[in-house]
Amino acid sequence: MHKLPVTVVTGFLGAGKTTLVRNLLQNNQGRRIAVLVNEFGEVGIDGEILRSCQVCDEGEPAVSETNILELANGCLCCTVQEEFFPTMQALLKRRDSLDCIVIETSGLALPKPLVQAFRWPEIRTGATVDGVVTVVDCEALAAGQVVGDIDALTAQRDEDPNLEHETPIEELFEDQLGCADMVLLTKVDQVETGDRDRVLGWLQTEVPKGVKIVPCEKGQISPDVLLGFNAAVEDDLDNRHSHHDHEAEHDHDDSITSFGVELGTVDNPKTLVKKLQRLVEEWEIYRIKGFVDVEDKPMRLVLQGVGKRFDSFFDRPWQPDENRRTQLVIIGQDLNEDEIRRVIA
Repeated sequence: MHKLPVTVVTGFLGAGKTTLVRNLLQNNQGRRIAVLVNEFGEVGIDGEILRSCQVCDEGEPAVSETNILELANGCLCCTVQEEFFPTMQALLKRRDSLDCIVIETSGLALPKPLVQAFRWPEIRTGATVDGVVTVVDCEALAAGQVVGDIDALTAQRDEDPNLEHETPIEELFEDQLGCADMVLLTKVDQVETGDRDRVLGWLQTEVPKGVKIVPCEKGQISPDVLLGFNAAVEDDLDNRHSHHDHEAEHDHDDSITSFGVELGTVDNPKTLVKKLQRLVEEWEIYRIKGFVDVEDKPMRLVLQGVGKRFDSFFDRPWQPDENRRTQLVIIGQDLNEDEIRRVIA
């Protein structure tokens, strides 16, 4: 039997991975896709957003809840044996009913430890890593976020290449680029042409030779571009360099945390967003995402924030037996959970 192709979607927090996968499911072109979501946080926001796609094919669900699986007990590259291995074994038993698997990693996951798991005999006979797609936020890079100011970073590299390795986030970003078969540059519609060209020029100096950088708006890209690399990445890891190649295990920055906040009905989402924007100014918050119960609205509002920019959309009606509530996940560094909860309440 042929091996089941697996696409790993990696990238920093808020880069647009979930939006990308959601669009893939909605435009699957008949493909039977299973999705593994490595949720970072107490509330399964990303998995719920994907389940709300309501994709149908001739009256039958093309994506059922059993095809969207959440691995929520920590960073996937740290819990490969405990979480990923049994989940993959279960999926491989259903390989006749699947065309491919997409793994959306958390923003903190290193690609290589996950890909290495596909060398295990119990997995490699049934699945192969078709390709690694790294999602990069053009707007954040243009504004000097995530990896800092691009011009300053380039100057630092000219003076001392070791400076770029000072923070775990910087190293993680480089590892994600170094393992990529393709880089998707998202939110290009949010920046001026000159800034986009500057980001593209810098990225081209950072990715491995031959790796293409593809601009992408709102996660809209053809499945024919996203899938079908046939890269067998697990057999090519020696050519994908990482800062952690010689380490038995890796440590993440423990100061990066996430926590959930639950609220009641919100009468005005704009007022809530203003509170959240003020918090972003005061604290090192990387991402805010969740669901909002809006007063007098039958639909559930999905709220996603990166920096001071917040996007929202109504994804589906609240179910009659569902507990309507507002749930948010706050992800950032050195956060005072009690103070942030007080401001939001």
